[in-house]
Parts: sequence; structure tokens; C-alpha cells
Amino acid sequence: MNTLDVIGGKALEGLLPHAEEIDFLVNLPQERLPELCAWAQRIKEHSLGKTVGFCAIVNAKSGRCEQDCTFCAQAGRYRTGARTHAFIGREGIREAARHALDKGARRFAIVTSGMRPRPEEFAAIVASVAELRALDMLPGVSIGLLDQQELLRLQEAGLACLHHNLETSASFFPRICTTHAYAEDVRTVRDAVALGLNVCSGGIFGLGESWADRVDLALLLRELGVWSVPINFLVPIPGTPLGEQPLLAPEEALRIVAVYRFLLPDRHIRICGGRVQVFGQRRAELLMAGASGIMVGDLLTVHGGDAEEDRKDAERLGMRVE
Repeated sequence: MNTLDVIGGKALEGLLPHAEEIDFLVNLPQERLPELCAWAQRIKEHSLGKTVGFCAIVNAKSGRCEQDCTFCAQAGRYRTGARTHAFIGREGIREAARHALDKGARRFAIVTSGMRPRPEEFAAIVASVAELRALDMLPGVSIGLLDQQELLRLQEAGLACLHHNLETSASFFPRICTTHAYAEDVRTVRDAVALGLNVCSGGIFGLGESWADRVDLALLLRELGVWSVPINFLVPIPGTPLGEQPLLAPEEALRIVAVYRFLLPDRHIRICGGRVQVFGQRRAELLMAGASGIMVGDLLTVHGGDAEEDRKDAERLGMRVE
């Protein structure tokens, strides 16, 4: 039995590979990438079945963010030409949710720019969460740093998922954002998990981080007990400090997804930003590399994939969309 089979067999049992095995996966020769992806898919199907989940978001408040995240089109200090708009309110959220439901996405997240929403915005978001539940949707929010009382209010309204990305490793984070501490993000995630909320937390790849940073993030997410891990690939935005960063190669992106499946064998791994830009017509390959979900429709400031084409891809591969 070769080393990859040994590591894969351990993952089927939910066992985390040790450091030398992780290095083996990260450095597996490029010609063996199809084997790595096939094992990742086997692990995913063992834990989560032959399904793929669709999720969608609404950009409920765009731009003018006070944070200095070097990849972000919405950071107020960069001139990116990204669309900005005020909070769209309950009616705007409701309309976007119905559109997402028509596209087959029951998981729907309300996203706002900035460190946290204003009190009146937060109250409207809480009310919208309850309304989405009434539509038989699974509402989520991505609205910045939240305290325990705010998390509890959202939970009582019927929140299905709290989304809060850590973005990268603790050691690399200061090169990406200097306007708040990494520990604040970790606290929000930890508090939400402690309340029993499903938490969706992941990162963005292609920032210039090392494989050690990628592995450290995965291990922290596992230790925190997050339920779902969104993987985003950097789309360089002109005007941001990372505006000249090259796109990840599809093969590198596939390796990230596959290695994360080995490190997080029973967690949902959802492919979100950058999927279309990195993969183009090859986007279906992600569905055979260990991913269990994709974000459909447009994203915050860039175009996303066509939901109907994504559905066809999944069905052609023998997967059930949920």
C-alpha cells in the first residue's frame, strides 16, 4: 500500500494526518494530483455522501469599509471603483432571497461591509432572519464582529449559520489586515460555536501565503469546531495592494481543496469567491476534488457562476443538489 493510500485510509476513519504526512500531501508530484483529488473525493463521499450544496448571498451593504484588508474592493481607503450602496433593508433582502431560492439555493446569507452593522441595521437583519426561516430557507449572516448577546438574538430569530472568515493564518494575518486583531475574529467564531450555532469560517488563498499558513488555518478551524469551511481564491482587484497578484493556477487551487479535505474529512468545504476566474470552463473539477458545496450567483463585487450550469455539472457527475 502506498503512502497516499495509507493517509487516505486514516482520513476515512476521521484521523488527522501527522506533520510528515501533511508535507507528503502538499509536495506530492504534480502528475499525481489526480490521485490526490480522487482520494479527497472518496473521503468527502464517505463522510457527506454524493451531494453538493448550493448557497447564495446578498451584498446588503457595500463599500466604505473602515478595515484595510489588502485584497478587498470594499476597503474605503483604496480606489477600486467597486459599487457602494447603503443598507438595502428588509425588502431588499427579501427580494434577493426569493431570487436565490428560484436558483435552487436554500442557504442564503446576508452580508454587510464594515466591522459591524449599526443598531438599526442589526435589528433589520434579525427580523430578516426570521422572515427567511418563514420562507423555508436557511438564513446566514456575515456581518462582522459580534458579541454574545448579538449572536444570541440571531440564534433566537432562527439563524442557520454564522459566517465569519479568519482569512489566513494568525502569523500571516498582519500582512493582510492591520485595523483589527486576529484574536477578535477567533473570539467571534469561538463564541458562536459555544452557543451551538453552525459556523462557516474559512479563508482566501493566493494572497502570497505559504503552505504552512494554509495548513495552520485548516488546523485552527478544525480545533475551533467550525461546521463549514468556505474556500475563496483571490481575484486581484486593481487599486488594492494585492491588485497585481497573479491568479492561482487551477492545479494549485485543486491541491488546496484536496488537502483541506484530508485535514477536515467530515466538514463541509464550500468553494466561493474566485471559482469562475481561476477555473473558467474547468470549474466542475472542483466537484471531484473533495468540495461539498459551491456558492452560486454573483458574489460581493465580482461575478459568480451560472447556477443552472452548476446544477448541470453536478447532475452529470451523479451528485444530488441540496
